[in-house]
Amino acid sequence: MRNVSVADLDDEPVDVLPIGTDYPPDHLLARHAHRRAQLLYGASGVMLVETDEGSWTVPTDRAVLIPAGVPHEVRMLDVATWSLYIEPDAVPWWPTSCTVVEVGALLREVLRAANALEVPYDEAGRDGALIRLALHELQRVAPIPLTVSLPPVGVLRDLCRAYLAAPDVHVTNADWARAAAVSERTLDRRFRAATGVGPAGWRVRARLLSSLPALRRASVTDVAGRLGYATPAAFTAAFSKAFGAPPSRFR
Repeated sequence: MRNVSVADLDDEPVDVLPIGTDYPPDHLLARHAHRRAQLLYGASGVMLVETDEGSWTVPTDRAVLIPAGVPHEVRMLDVATWSLYIEPDAVPWWPTSCTVVEVGALLREVLRAANALEVPYDEAGRDGALIRLALHELQRVAPIPLTVSLPPVGVLRDLCRAYLAAPDVHVTNADWARAAAVSERTLDRRFRAATGVGPAGWRVRARLLSSLPALRRASVTDVAGRLGYATPAAFTAAFSKAFGAPPSRFR
């Protein structure tokens, strides 16, 4: 089904609700949560998912697995989605935090077909077999580390969210320490305690994540220059080290 609310179908007596949605450009889905677990697949565009725990960037032809009951917001950048909303008891293996995953050719076509189903569908027939195949394939997907941690509350989280919205290679620890009204040493200690990494390293990873939407429309050379890398090779090396694949895999 397409462009219907999961709330309108949540009481249907099926374990899996397939719902596709077309979003206007730069659409923000405000903070919300679902009773069911959600597979959120981007058939086009890029999705930016945020929870209390962190921020995930989801390029085209990837998906994010969202646990049941986890509050999240999503920025949709020219996105059409194919979602599955799944009863938690049907997927005891579901991750406990958001996870971005690769979607292979078979799962992609299964999701395409599932999102054409009408609800309710025949669980004992071909439609049910299609849904069961989707769940089998989901147990085989490979995670991709397209995420950064976020401090839970306060000025550090505000600084991180502002940086994700507008990454700037010229921002320094001194800038953040002034904004937080603390010394650089205190900033570093508190930031590491909240996220597990230092603020400078966090900003590098955030800038690399910001390249994913940009790579849809610009060359690797252009994106490397915008992010402050001296050469495309230096950008590609940093990107590959952070995410396990070169930027060309995400264009």
